[in-house]
Parts: sequence; C-alpha cells; structure tokens
Amino acid sequence: MKAPLIFLLVDFLTAPVPKPVTCVILLGVVFGTHAGTSSPNVLFIAAGTSLQWLLRPQQRRRFRESQDGPSMSTPAALPKTAEIRLAHSPDSDDAFMFYALATGKVRLPGVKFNHILSDIESLNQAARNEVYDVTAISFYAYPFVADKYVLLDCGASFGEGYGPIVVAGHPLKKTDLAGRKIAIPGDLTTSYLALKLFEPNVETVTMPFDKILEAVQNKEVEAGLLIHEGQLLFSQMGLHRVVDLGQWWQETTGLPLPLGANAIRRKLGSELGRQIARVIRESVSYALEHRESALNYALQFARDMDPVLADKFVGMYVNRWTLDYGEEGRRAVRELLARGAAIGMLPSSVPIEFLSSNDGATPSHAAQNF
Repeated sequence: MKAPLIFLLVDFLTAPVPKPVTCVILLGVVFGTHAGTSSPNVLFIAAGTSLQWLLRPQQRRRFRESQDGPSMSTPAALPKTAEIRLAHSPDSDDAFMFYALATGKVRLPGVKFNHILSDIESLNQAARNEVYDVTAISFYAYPFVADKYVLLDCGASFGEGYGPIVVAGHPLKKTDLAGRKIAIPGDLTTSYLALKLFEPNVETVTMPFDKILEAVQNKEVEAGLLIHEGQLLFSQMGLHRVVDLGQWWQETTGLPLPLGANAIRRKLGSELGRQIARVIRESVSYALEHRESALNYALQFARDMDPVLADKFVGMYVNRWTLDYGEEGRRAVRELLARGAAIGMLPSSVPIEFLSSNDGATPSHAAQNF
C-alpha cells in the first residue's frame, strides 16, 4: 500500500492547492503526528479529500480542477462570426429565393446573415453609399457602383418574353407614348432604362412602385410603368396594357431582359465573395427543389396575390436564369448596358464583372433539371 500512497501524496503536493487548504493540511500533519499516527501519508490523503468541502463553491470547483484537470462543462472558445448585411426587396420572388437562407435550411459556417428588406429603388440609391454588404440591385444601376460592387452570377431576375409593363387608364397604342406623362418606380431601375430605350421622348415622374396603379387609375398620370406584382394585377383594376417591355426587348434582341441582380462589396474579397455567392445559389436551388414550402413562406410577402397568382409570379422571376446567368444571360446584360450607353444614359467605359459561385462542384438537382 505504501507505493500508491506516496504517489498520491506527491501528486497532491505538486498541485496548485488553494492557500486555505494548505494551512489546514499542515495542521492535520501536526495533529496526526501528535496522535501517533503511523502513516502520515494516509492523513494527507484524507485531508485532501475531505477538507475541500470547507471551501466556498467556486473554490471547490477550482480545487477539483487542480486535481483532475478542467471540467468537461468548461465552454470552449467560439470562433468569431462575421455578420453580413444582405439587402433585398420585400417581394414574394425574393422571399422565395432567400427562403432557405433566412430559415437556416442552408448555412455558411462562420457567417451570420442579417436580412434587410427595402424597395429596389432605395437599394439602388443605398448602393451608391456602399451601405450593404450584399444587395439586390437593378442592372441599370450597377455601372454607377461598379467600383464598389461586383455582380454575383446567381440570384438575378430575367424576363424571358415578359417584363415591366406600361399601362394606361384607357386603350392607348404603344406608338402614342411619346410626350406622355408616365409614372416610374425609380430613375435607377432597369424598367426605366427599358422604357427610355423603347421611347426616349416621354415625361416621367417618380413614385413608389406600389402607388403607380392607383395614380393611373386616378388619372394623376397618363400611364404607369409597372414592376413586381402590378404586372399581374392591372387588368383587375380596369387598366389597359400599352406595351410589355420584356416582350419588346426579346423581339428586338432575341435575348431575355435582365432586370435585377445581386451584387457584393469588393472590400469583402473574392474568397468570401465566392462563398457567399455559393450559399445564395444553394438557397435558390433549395427553394426550387422544395417549391411548396418555399412558396408558403413567400406568400407572406405576396401583396394582394392569391397562392395561384403568387406561384405564377415567382415562376416568372425565379428560374434557370436565377441559378446561373449562363453565357446568354451575360450577353443580355452587356447588350442592355451597351444600348444604355449608346443613348447617353450610362458611361461607356465601365467593365461588367461577374463573380462566379460555380467552382466546379456537382450541380444541384434543380440546376440539372433546368
């Protein structure tokens, strides 16, 4: 028995025991010797085992850890989490697109996304001041902030034979728009650029996109340029379509009309940028593969639309183009901006850059299906 007892004694004495315990143990040794104890080692061990209960709870915990090492319940240091401000519009198509990311179905380790909802024209203006890390942006607005942001190759909205619609309170030929007063949803929106490409000689007045239908109905303006769900609701209000600019664009160029994109701050760097682009692409893919649950989530943002109409609207703007522009989509973007530069609405020397999220990984089922 001597050898194990000596081992425990040495282990005990070399441990960082709190001072109060040391004092009590020394008294115990004197007491044990005076009492004629034949094995003072046993007394040391008994003292070390029992006298810890004379300490306060915090001191007892430190004492036990000095004997056995740190407790298993000791929390480990957590890695620092980066917060990314992700801004997009409060519409059912964007809600559908970001459903998986907003609800934690897909994640980017080490990154927390804070979702900010705002209308597209406000986001266009905010991009000029580099307010958000990742932002929805009109393609027309991008050249004005290209020094601050780079386009992501996923999460975009294209109109394939459809797009922003000009409506009027009475039947009007599209050749009769020149000189008319038309309400627009913002002077940095792609819809405004498309309108000016179609008919340069119009007078415009800017107002919130969700006020345009009412303004046309009340004859405050002669016509209105509709985006979002207004494209599907105008006929219910007795208004008349003058021209669908997405249809006109495709007939003119043979290309889809690029409307809105996602852009990321250059200051975040290309590595983090690609990781963010990848998780956004995964979010879009997840929504397309889990359409019912994603649509149910998006319905809370479907202003005045029933589920059938909301499903149609989401299908118009979250599709194969949203997963990846592809070469045709990139060509459409360059064509749109080149035509804008040709009529003096854009600078002609701005390079259009796309940050790719596709690093050669196997495409998702949604991408394969498309």
